Amino acid sequence: MLEELTGKSRVVGVKQSHRAIAQGQAAKAFLACDADPALLEALAKSCEEMGVPVEGEHTMAQLGAACRISVGAAVAVLLK
Repeated sequence: MLEELTGKSRVVGVKQSHRAIAQGQAAKAFLACDADPALLEALAKSCEEMGVPVEGEHTMAQLGAACRISVGAAVAVLLK
């Protein structure tokens, strides 16, 4: 599933992801299962309100590697 993040348009990080979701640009959100739940709660709620599918079974390290960044990522959003 994370192969989707390697070749397509995406944003990484809480602020950029929240902005993409709010602007209706998000096709799918990936939330790290080991990230701080308080950090991701608002994002998950925004995804639900905007009808964006959420996947939450990967770790921060896996998301970071899939997005080709050298650190872990709490959230990544695949853009439309």
